[in-house]
Amino acid sequence: SMSLREHALSLFRCAVGTVQPAPMLKRAMKLQGDGCPQLLVKDQAFPVKRGLYLVGFGKAVLGMAAAAEEILGDHLVRGIINVPLGIRKSLQRQGMQEMLLKPHSKIQVIEGAKNNLPDPEALKGAVAIQELAEGLTADDLLLVLISGGGSALLPAPIPPILLEEKERLTKMLASRGAAIQELNIVRKSLSLLKGGGLAQLAYPAQVVSLILSDVIGDPLDIIASGPTAASSHSVQDCLQILTKYNLLHSLPKSVETVLSSSPAKPTALKDYSHVCNIIIGSNMLALDEAKCQAEGLGYTTLILSTAISGEVGRVATLYCQLIQLVCLGFAGPGEGPLGDEVRGNLLQLAAELEIPCLNLPEFLQSLRGLEPERPVCILAGGETTVQLKGTGKGGRNQELALRIGLGLHRARAMEVTGSLRRCEIIFLSGGTDGQDGPTEAAGAFCSPELVDEALQEGLNVEAVLSNNDSYTFFSQFQGGHHLLVTGLTGTNVMDIQVILIRAM
Repeated sequence: SMSLREHALSLFRCAVGTVQPAPMLKRAMKLQGDGCPQLLVKDQAFPVKRGLYLVGFGKAVLGMAAAAEEILGDHLVRGIINVPLGIRKSLQRQGMQEMLLKPHSKIQVIEGAKNNLPDPEALKGAVAIQELAEGLTADDLLLVLISGGGSALLPAPIPPILLEEKERLTKMLASRGAAIQELNIVRKSLSLLKGGGLAQLAYPAQVVSLILSDVIGDPLDIIASGPTAASSHSVQDCLQILTKYNLLHSLPKSVETVLSSSPAKPTALKDYSHVCNIIIGSNMLALDEAKCQAEGLGYTTLILSTAISGEVGRVATLYCQLIQLVCLGFAGPGEGPLGDEVRGNLLQLAAELEIPCLNLPEFLQSLRGLEPERPVCILAGGETTVQLKGTGKGGRNQELALRIGLGLHRARAMEVTGSLRRCEIIFLSGGTDGQDGPTEAAGAFCSPELVDEALQEGLNVEAVLSNNDSYTFFSQFQGGHHLLVTGLTGTNVMDIQVILIRAM
């Protein structure tokens, strides 16, 4: 029989496979008819009257464009995509030919945004996309491909603002502690294409956006800064943020000019009737597929949430207590006073973490009355944050896995009932893009036994964690057997966690 580790790996791969660009696009889009062809997307039909054009930007867009061009064939007039620097080389190196465009493709590829920061190359691509959009007529159809990382690949400051001025302002805000949402509002206010700008420039052409979401809750105006979605923010919001961080009086002239000439309220809501935004891939889609597979393998399977976020240490505590509860449930009906205590802690933690769409009471209810002969699989997704204190090498997924291993090791040492010791547990956390922090791993597997063994060998796991050195730990210990290494996947729907528990 397969080990829990092999099961966890196969569930992770299955989840990522579902949101691969090609299968995802082929599920979502077809071209039908010859005389007056129609583009069918999900259940909507868009007539192709004259020209069909394509633009795109984001980390997964190269693979999406390759699949789109195959579907559209000769109907595609031309396309421009902005993708991360070096992506073609690395996909080629990994033998992922299906993610690359054919030799005589009608799609021009511009690589930019080195280190995920807007740069002159990304600006060049953004200008080319802007010019293509401005030249469209009412009979044209513009297909827009969007994935995470699209924001840095579509920089087009409103003139006379220069790219470096906008960058400097963003950096100043970040250094004063502005949240990512606040940075995005300021960026959008100074940008031609973000916050619905691209859709407005393409008017009166029909705009169809296919979106791969890497943001919790899939908000259209946030993914890649919403170039084809109405912005929910105004210049007023931007000014408020600049005031809050005390930057209103040290703005470059160009930024002052743009802000003072912008309308204060969102203008009479601009018309977006020519736009259709469709999410074709998300964390939920990936987890649903993994759930089907886990049930096929005989697991009682529950999806916790696709919006797990918060500081990695506190998320680890949440998972450790959930695992404890499952093990107590295996031990027999009525988990006793310890069960009540763990439930209470869990509800309090979940409330503090403010995880959206997490109905913990309902989830805990479904954990009651588990049959110990059936193993349990808990799936979740989202994105945690790590406060860097050390100088080690790691990533949020590897750190989460190691923290859970350590947490379970401690809980086992302290428990009276022995329910944790009677369970086999594996925890896997991985980034669906195949990258976790500045390492070549996507994440890691961990179990309490692994930590027991490390401590017996005299390794100080606590010190590893306080130095944020989880990658070094996993790669040196047991020959790196517990690292999850997938290589670049060509897609990105945040992180996925798999917890497998079976009674021994």
